[in-house]
Amino acid sequence: MTQATTQTETKAEGFEPRIVAFVCNWCTYAGADLAGTSRLQYAPHVRIVKLPCTGRIDPLFILKAYEGGADAVLVSGCHPGDCHYTSGNYHARRRWTIFRRLLSLAGVEEGRLFFSWVSAAEGQKFADLINDVTAQVKAAGPFKHNPARRQAW
Repeated sequence: MTQATTQTETKAEGFEPRIVAFVCNWCTYAGADLAGTSRLQYAPHVRIVKLPCTGRIDPLFILKAYEGGADAVLVSGCHPGDCHYTSGNYHARRRWTIFRRLLSLAGVEEGRLFFSWVSAAEGQKFADLINDVTAQVKAAGPFKHNPARRQAW
């Protein structure tokens, strides 16, 4: 085994993923708040960006997150039919179905983008979601498209 191979394996062992979560203000963010106030344990590897609605998330936000060093992105909002803005999550669901196909052109593997619906009363679901996403990203390893990961995290 070469020294370069050993160094790569060592880096992967100590890998802590960087996850950016774009969440809606009314449901998922409130669910995250409930998880925190309930003192539920979940992985600390997520940075939450609160937006009014998942329907307002520009696809460029996701690309910028990867460019900024994220290993994965999570988009989560209200359950379909329960949107505070009536149909924002339906717009988001259609947009992300198409956008997911375009990510491969940008060099982003399919398993690096996650979608979920979490209501304000589902603090445990939020904690479980973060733990699950973290485990999947750890198994996948660092996002190789951006080898110069930023240290600002």
